[in-house]
Amino acid sequence: MSFEEKLSEFEKRKSKAEAMGSPRHLAARKEGGILNARERITALVEDGSFEEFGLFATSINPDMRDRTPADSAVCGFGSVDGRMMGINSADFSTVAASSGRVQLKKYNHIRDLCVKNGHPLINLMECGGGRLPDVMGAAGIGAGGESGRYFSRRVVPTAAGVLGLTYGRGAFSCVLSDFTVMRRGAILAVSSPNVTSGSIGETGSLEELGGTNVHGKITGLIDKIVDSDEEALLAIRKFLSYLPDHNRMAPPVVPVPAGADDRGTDLPDLVPIERRKTYDIRRAIEAIVDPDSFFELKERFARPAVTGLARLGGQTVGIIATNPRYKGGALDADSCSKITNFIVLCDSFNVPLVFMADTPGFLIGTEAERRGMAGRIMNFLAAVEEATVPKIALVLRKSFGQAYINMGGGKADETAAWFSSEISFMDPKIAASVVFTGKEDGSGKSLEELTAELSSDTTPYSLAAPYLGHAVIDPRETRSYLISRLAIHSRSLTNGVGEHRLANWPPVSF
Repeated sequence: MSFEEKLSEFEKRKSKAEAMGSPRHLAARKEGGILNARERITALVEDGSFEEFGLFATSINPDMRDRTPADSAVCGFGSVDGRMMGINSADFSTVAASSGRVQLKKYNHIRDLCVKNGHPLINLMECGGGRLPDVMGAAGIGAGGESGRYFSRRVVPTAAGVLGLTYGRGAFSCVLSDFTVMRRGAILAVSSPNVTSGSIGETGSLEELGGTNVHGKITGLIDKIVDSDEEALLAIRKFLSYLPDHNRMAPPVVPVPAGADDRGTDLPDLVPIERRKTYDIRRAIEAIVDPDSFFELKERFARPAVTGLARLGGQTVGIIATNPRYKGGALDADSCSKITNFIVLCDSFNVPLVFMADTPGFLIGTEAERRGMAGRIMNFLAAVEEATVPKIALVLRKSFGQAYINMGGGKADETAAWFSSEISFMDPKIAASVVFTGKEDGSGKSLEELTAELSSDTTPYSLAAPYLGHAVIDPRETRSYLISRLAIHSRSLTNGVGEHRLANWPPVSF
């Protein structure tokens, strides 16, 4: 063949691969306002920056090579907000982006290059599960065990989007990511309804199987829920903006917005001094951190706990707070797991932690014990103790019992409290009801008198006197206190890089 003939063949093969799969499917997506695999990458990266890997890959099955352009995956590297990132984008228009051996090799190659060279990884998933008959038989499943990548030490941050029907390996890659955003209408499940129905005879809607309500509210596997592909990509970009490219770097520092120090005076109004009044801790967080910088994770899951990334003085911090608006701020089993997973994320990528406690303690009772409350509390505490990033614990209004310790009290680099706060083993009124046995012991003291006695030692000054607390502060000075103390506790000797003791923690802690 002449050069011109070979060029013609090259252009033809390239065009076919770039055109992806079913034209009918692609047209239906466009009509429904859903981006395809290549459009998602185009919307994510800077113009002209994407370098594709494996454009001419096809199925390992010779009979399917003509029907599997790029083997249903668009993979490569591109610039996202000026930073090089690896991207795996599933092409659902080609055999439903089912997991084939060549596709898996492409995904693994991008992932391995990211880990080796220190680039964040983005997985845009939408796949129909394992590709039949490729995965059938002993050799089929054996190849999956041999070549699969199901865990790695947290070296680079990973973000994933659940952007359609996502089963099998596609679902697993999302669960294994540090951040997962899900578009409404998408589904995340181990297996499709057809497999579920055939295996166990269970029927139900897709939403019940693995929709946004299931994973946003019940399982906590999803960090953010959005309405469109474009919003999902924006959420991924925003999440990664708080983190370094890899774990040997400190997080990025950005300019501090004008007026950032002006809102702290509102805190006495945002947090009522009466400890039985409810309020939304998120409003207080927003008054403390840099304007518009609070990026909450798992907002609908385990609502007594609030976790999110933010900036203080332009620097990334991880916020862990209790929210009296839900269950009075008492931390339940799911709250423990939510906080544990967040500590793992922050410790793995050198993000300092700020604990903001306003809690009556852990939620106890029969249901809590059946959900392994004691184990979850200890997992939570183990993560606090093992984290080597700077940690500041702050009591806003009250902090009682073991929850005081888990929320950093005595475990953080610095423990402080608002001058109006209360700290004790338990709520003094509850303690009085336990202690009060006047009719039996002849003390003659009323419940109110005992409560007053037990409350006398719960002030932050009682914590500060034996130097168990390092500071008592005016609520209005919270922002300046945190910024100055974080500067003192910064890990200058290691350039802001921690020891990453939690980097091998399981992907999801329950």
